[in-house]
Amino acid sequence: MTYLGAHLSSSKGFYKMGLAALDMDANTFQCFVRNPRGSRTKPVDPAGLARLRELLAERGFGPIVAHAPYIMNPCSKDGGIRELAARMMAEDLALMEHLPGNYYNFHPGSHVGQGVEAGCRQIADMLDAVVRPEGRTTVLLETMAGKGSEIGGRFEELRMILDLSACGDRLGVCLDTCHVSDAGYDIVNGLDGVLAEFDRVIGLDRLKAVHINDSMNPTGSHKDRHAQIGQGTIGEEAILRVISHPALEGLPFILETPTDDAGHGEEIRRLRSALKHRSKKL
Repeated sequence: MTYLGAHLSSSKGFYKMGLAALDMDANTFQCFVRNPRGSRTKPVDPAGLARLRELLAERGFGPIVAHAPYIMNPCSKDGGIRELAARMMAEDLALMEHLPGNYYNFHPGSHVGQGVEAGCRQIADMLDAVVRPEGRTTVLLETMAGKGSEIGGRFEELRMILDLSACGDRLGVCLDTCHVSDAGYDIVNGLDGVLAEFDRVIGLDRLKAVHINDSMNPTGSHKDRHAQIGQGTIGEEAILRVISHPALEGLPFILETPTDDAGHGEEIRRLRSALKHRSKKL
């Protein structure tokens, strides 16, 4: 089963997001559970969440992904910002208990001059403080483009966080195609090698989700500028190789491309058609 979806606006409400995903021929999706550029949360809607759980089960959805707000920085120099990150994640994980068995993805953050090791320690400390052993959501560290003091541009940095944390298998990784390309991993000409490197450093068993984005910039640019599929330097063919790679079978593939729901629907249908055509040729 290939799980393809897109990032949806949380203003729709959870159940309506499920319906919107079906409208675009998706069988997974990603969303923010609060204001993506602020700390404000929305009231929990147990009835809407229950209806969404029923819809996901009835229609055979793969795991869905909640995304942490962009302002979260668990390795900030500012202790108040670190405390805010911990509070937001704890609240978001409490909400995700209404949707058990899914994923919560976050950007590791920027160490802003403290150094990678200190930043990784602060991220691990936050995770140990808020990720509960009895929780039913897997928390995902996202691979990043490596801008400035951003942590996560190298697989080794994510490995360090995993090693420093006591959360064990409650943690996983979300690989972003734009980010890893911009970070210097050549997924266009050497996808097998990149996945082998990921497996050596982190372990493919830790890879739980993939963001499928084209990139506006060349490999190694450290820019993080997403493009629509086929309109960037990665290209549709390379993205299709990612989605159809046997080592990634069964993972949710989420579009975060710069377009609206209609545009995402068109991308999903085009990718599904291309995947079907490829399977017939094999």
